[in-house]
Amino acid sequence: MISRFYRNDLDSLERVHRRRSLVLSSGRDFSSNDYLGLAGSQDLRDAAVEALERGVALGSGGSRLLRGNTVEHEALEAEAARFFGSESALFVGSGFAANSLIFSTLPQPDDLIVHDSLIHASAHEGMKLSRAPRVSFAHNDVDAASDAIADWRAAGGIGTPWIAIETLYSMDGDRARIEEFLALAERTGAVLVMDEAHAAGVFGPDGRGLAAGFAGRENVVSLVTCGKAIGCEGGLILGPALFRDFLVNRGRSFIFSTSPSPLMAAVVRASLRIVEQADERRERLRALATSAADAFASLGFAPSGTHIQPIVLRDEARTMRIAGALQDNGFDIRGIRPPTVPAGTSRLRVSITLNSEESDIRDLAEILGRLL
Repeated sequence: MISRFYRNDLDSLERVHRRRSLVLSSGRDFSSNDYLGLAGSQDLRDAAVEALERGVALGSGGSRLLRGNTVEHEALEAEAARFFGSESALFVGSGFAANSLIFSTLPQPDDLIVHDSLIHASAHEGMKLSRAPRVSFAHNDVDAASDAIADWRAAGGIGTPWIAIETLYSMDGDRARIEEFLALAERTGAVLVMDEAHAAGVFGPDGRGLAAGFAGRENVVSLVTCGKAIGCEGGLILGPALFRDFLVNRGRSFIFSTSPSPLMAAVVRASLRIVEQADERRERLRALATSAADAFASLGFAPSGTHIQPIVLRDEARTMRIAGALQDNGFDIRGIRPPTVPAGTSRLRVSITLNSEESDIRDLAEILGRLL
């Protein structure tokens, strides 16, 4: 009796081709977010060994407010603040945890969260826990965001607007109109929250991201995930020291969570130094992304202009069928369907990383052309 609901729910997902399962990764990598190829690199392996040899612990033993705050955590946060140009940094267990912590804690009941319609699921989870009302605006539409804030003010809104965007969108590969959103934040007294998950390490001077140069402003909070171009795991919240202090004191998921591994903090810090010197890697990634854009354009798909290239096929069943066929041909590429993307926009998400070569891209385009 207890199991009936769960079985029926899974069956309903099966009927609409949305039931998921875990599979081991195999084949040529076109699905990971390991953009700079650092995750399995000898450099990061060496950094982990070096940290272990000098006695860095695997586990933290408690929350940051108890015994889980270590020299490694604080050294990473100081390094991250320096590298990204923010007043402070706070390290948490994942990008998801960081986004959830920001939106569940910082906006207050009299405030308003105005968010891009394609903002990440982790931001939505945080907003569900927030006491602030929220409203969505059409993707990358600065005027729509402005109108939402104006309507709220006209209705008596007295607090602070919080504008939430991603600088590079994970499923479309397009960039936010960052400077226009910053100008909107200045005009309206808003705080701009920028998710740099897919841009940090890849774009900006020394890989500082698309928000480079803006992180030090008092009305800017940015999020960097450590599990993508940085090649490790965890999340970094960058912004004013006042916001960091508030998160430490009021952020329930921070207060009551065991702190991330000190070893991981040490390796992330080492990775930031590698990223800072990784211009050659970034240049190779740009060249691969250009080759991929040209190859997919020949099949009729518009280039995204970044290392994330969506192949929008619309139909869910067809998308999953073609993804399966590509996997059978040795390509690790995944079909993306609702609710991850809007209905009618099911797609193959092609992620270009330094784990691929030019020949892999040519082979993928050739086989994809046969399957379409």
